[in-house]
Amino acid sequence: MTPPTNSPSPAKTPTTTGARLLVEALNANGVTRVFCVPGESYLAVLDALHDVTDRIETIVCRHEAAAANMAEAVGKLTSKPGIAFVTRGPGATHASIGVHTAFQDSSPMILLIGQVAREQMDREAFQEIDYRRMFGQMAKWVAQIDDARRVPEYLSHAFHIATSGRPGPVVLALPEDMLSDPFPAAEAQAVTPAAQRVQASPSAAQIEQLRTLLANAKKPFVIAGGHGWTSAACADLQRFVELWRLPIGLAFRFQDTLNNDHPNYAGDVGLGVNPALGASIRDADVLLALGPRLGEATTGGYALLDIPKTKQTLIHVHQGTEELGRVYAADLPIVSGLPEIASMLAALDAPATCAWDGSAEEAHRAYLAWREPRPMPGDVQLGEVIQQLRARLPDDAIVTNGAGNYATWLHRHFAYRHFRSQLAPTSGAMGYGVPAAIAAKSLYPARTVVALAGDGCFMMSAPEIATAMQYGLAVVFIVVNNGHYGTIRMHQERHYPGRVHGTRLTNPDFAAFAHAFGAYGEVVESTTAFLPALERALEAGRPAVIEIRIPQDASTPAATLTQIRDAALKSRA
Repeated sequence: MTPPTNSPSPAKTPTTTGARLLVEALNANGVTRVFCVPGESYLAVLDALHDVTDRIETIVCRHEAAAANMAEAVGKLTSKPGIAFVTRGPGATHASIGVHTAFQDSSPMILLIGQVAREQMDREAFQEIDYRRMFGQMAKWVAQIDDARRVPEYLSHAFHIATSGRPGPVVLALPEDMLSDPFPAAEAQAVTPAAQRVQASPSAAQIEQLRTLLANAKKPFVIAGGHGWTSAACADLQRFVELWRLPIGLAFRFQDTLNNDHPNYAGDVGLGVNPALGASIRDADVLLALGPRLGEATTGGYALLDIPKTKQTLIHVHQGTEELGRVYAADLPIVSGLPEIASMLAALDAPATCAWDGSAEEAHRAYLAWREPRPMPGDVQLGEVIQQLRARLPDDAIVTNGAGNYATWLHRHFAYRHFRSQLAPTSGAMGYGVPAAIAAKSLYPARTVVALAGDGCFMMSAPEIATAMQYGLAVVFIVVNNGHYGTIRMHQERHYPGRVHGTRLTNPDFAAFAHAFGAYGEVVESTTAFLPALERALEAGRPAVIEIRIPQDASTPAATLTQIRDAALKSRA
């Protein structure tokens, strides 16, 4: 019998997809922006993001390396995983530099990679890569989601592992058919609430042992840094060093952990360390390392401290057990989150008198003397320029940089006064400063953001000016142009004096380059011209490029190329 025409149609079973579950999980974990270069392998995710533009902003980049660096920068600034989407094969390989930086810098991030369809795997299909093998040594966890129903489980684990213990990057591969094929929504796992950070805390016995070691010291010294600090933890750190009258240095590229104008601050413990600061660390009898890995840059190529047993009594606090004892066998190793131990240190009663009284003030005076600019060749004195920059910028301005000798002037002459105002890669990756600055401005549009880059470093990510223009992100990019890869040229002159090869560069007019994007651009060729140019750039209301031209002989604040070459030739005579 034919049913009546007015009979109700059967109820449709609600369906969902892996892509929609993925976006729901991102939203549940408080993600407000993602960075990407679009690819056909994750079109379903782009479609799902289309429905949540009121909650998640999609920032489209011009290169996957920039997208990954932007996600890493978000992890640095917020301690929450930055998110980047890239396509399979070339997209993933381009993005690997950001993953490597996140790993070495202990920054939480999640890289989500489109993958070939499941039925095509293991055939070397178009752009197919086994990401477990590719990223195995540069990520905390690498996985592939083959069952869309388990997307909530994988994303929950990804957020937890990226933020807990020693933070770092997670990589998830997403087969395109897993993302797009519909299935009954009732079969999917429930999307979990936001992941919670999991950290260890010191035991009471460890804190008492730490207090005893410090109280009995003659020349203690503190090195702080690493990822995982919060504003409250930094305030606790400041109270601790004040109560105990301790001199403190900050690890390589973590100079914003304490106000650099603080009277206990002794300077940055990094490349080209102040000799007086290096001597204070070598002569210390108790060394408290709060947070840093004690890697190559912070230890002067592992020469500042003896391996494996330091002559100093070493108290090493780190968030990851795998780091303690890796190079240095600490007398007191402590696994702890930094906020957890900082609050306990701030509550420690200090002795009424200390054998080291006055050492912090002495160390700070040495730092201030070191910070004074030294003359360099040419009409631009970079040390003075950096001090002008510091004087003009508000305390909460964010300053980024990549890698190169130009950064030595920034590290030496700039004073950081606000937590999370420095973004720089401890991994030494070039091309970082430009995308990091764009990410920072997207997070904090009301804060001033300045990127400092060398000409070689800038050109590795210069097309991202288009991204800054597209999203109205008024970053000021300062390009120090000396027409060569300055760091490598310095090493050439040191090891092969006079035999220059493979380091020269032919550059565009960077101001004209900026104009081509619709950005503001200006060239500076003297010290006095910088501050007026900076004012115009800050007032432009759009992305701006200031090109600073310096001679090639200006290598570092400490030595010119001529001096480096002459010293190398003399040593061979």
